[in-house]
Amino acid sequence: MAALLLLAGGGYAAFGIVGGDVDEEDAEVVAAREPLTAFLAAWARHDARKAAGYTDTPDEAASLLTSVLTNLKPSRTAIEDGEGRKQGEGKARFPFSVTMQIPGAGAVTWRSHAQVSDTSGTWKVEFTSSMIHPELSSGRTLALKSAGNRAQVLDAEGEPLRAESLVGTVDPVSGKGASGMEARYDDILSGGRKAGKSLVVADRQSGRAVKELDEAPAAEGRPVRTTIDPRVQEAAADALTGSDVHAAIVAIDPRNGHILAAANRPGGFNRALEGRYPPGSVFKVVTAAALLKGGMKAETPAPCPKFARVDGQRFENQKQFELPTGSTFADAFTQSCNTYFVDARNRLSDTDLRDTAQAFGIGGSWDVGTTTYDGSVPVTTSDNDKAAATIGQARVQASPLVMASVAATVKSGTFSQPVLVPDAVKEKYEAPAELDAGVAGELRELMRATVTSGSAHALKNLSGAPHAKTGTAEFGSGKPPRTHAWMIGYQGDSDLAWAVLLEDGGSGGADAGPVAQRFLGNLAR
Repeated sequence: MAALLLLAGGGYAAFGIVGGDVDEEDAEVVAAREPLTAFLAAWARHDARKAAGYTDTPDEAASLLTSVLTNLKPSRTAIEDGEGRKQGEGKARFPFSVTMQIPGAGAVTWRSHAQVSDTSGTWKVEFTSSMIHPELSSGRTLALKSAGNRAQVLDAEGEPLRAESLVGTVDPVSGKGASGMEARYDDILSGGRKAGKSLVVADRQSGRAVKELDEAPAAEGRPVRTTIDPRVQEAAADALTGSDVHAAIVAIDPRNGHILAAANRPGGFNRALEGRYPPGSVFKVVTAAALLKGGMKAETPAPCPKFARVDGQRFENQKQFELPTGSTFADAFTQSCNTYFVDARNRLSDTDLRDTAQAFGIGGSWDVGTTTYDGSVPVTTSDNDKAAATIGQARVQASPLVMASVAATVKSGTFSQPVLVPDAVKEKYEAPAELDAGVAGELRELMRATVTSGSAHALKNLSGAPHAKTGTAEFGSGKPPRTHAWMIGYQGDSDLAWAVLLEDGGSGGADAGPVAQRFLGNLAR
């Protein structure tokens, strides 16, 4: 009896004949084994062309072996042959077993046999499809198919969610979720099966599976339902079409925090929910809340010069504009005057911005149902740090989701943590502070005035009573500095709050404004 273990990577583990003396019959079996050993060793090394060279029809053998190896993509192959027997003059038959480690399917084993013939003094392996696998016939190959049905990520209406950065991807080899919600909810979507693929016989021309070879019960996945409103998602995605910069739009329902849209252009990175950016002047909503709580009024005089200086650092308004004498806090907010807010820092303690941001949920640990960045507003550590923080610079960071939630909090008067997958949320984050009702009311008036007579005039002619705040956030060390373009807001007559971000996109009013206008215009159709 002969035993031979052939491994991918070359070589064999053992070879020998067990028993008595080698007679003439055994000598032919030994001679026949030599090309078989070479054939199986090359197959185990995944060298289809080399293996085929030991057969009587090399082209056909190479074609089928290449097809099998391409379809299955085994990470390792072990082949063990058994005792050969003479089958007549110049013929010998050998059983063997194949074990392939296949990503997504695990270890797959089958038994087969090969016949070796002496043709004109040269032993060759007689190639047949069934030698590669006993269930194969001409025109067939081995392939993989999903074991069971992988469920889908759904929108709020129960349809497949069309938002690639949110949904993520599935590894085509392993069948497992590789990114986004496909990865986070892989066990649910896949049914918890360890192997995502099963072995089948397939038609080589059509690729259609014609016979199942894996009789293991198939697991059925369960869908994951999100709060995404397909109409709002489509409006957001369409608004970003044609953008030549990286961009995102987030929309949420102020009543319950449900995320209605999260659009990204391009896909790949979910900047809408996970991005970390300086928010710039859209953060003035939070700074204004802190100032209003401290006694500021809309009619309070608010000087707005071109420049403000803090310990040798110069702050300026966009394009160095200034407001006329007699301007008020309402004017400074609606026109987005940096210098007034910087000079108003003396009205704030080192903790005021941090504490006020907490009423908007910023900096908490949100349980949304997917990965999010929930913002950061640290306690200020110097006069310059505080001055920059008042206008959303320095160490202040936020995602588009965070800033959409800021607008939603103004609309509703209370922070409601955003949610994407309600069934997955174990405990919603509760803000440790409350937004004063009077302050919320004043912010609503200021954000409406920003549309009707301020820097968010791009929305002025839209229906729905939009309220908004623009922002232009500096980043990097370039001279002049590069800027992200922001606009956030909410609709006065409907349950919709939103944020628009254009990375390295210019100005909030001039560049983010038209994108917000397209988004809201799409919804009004």
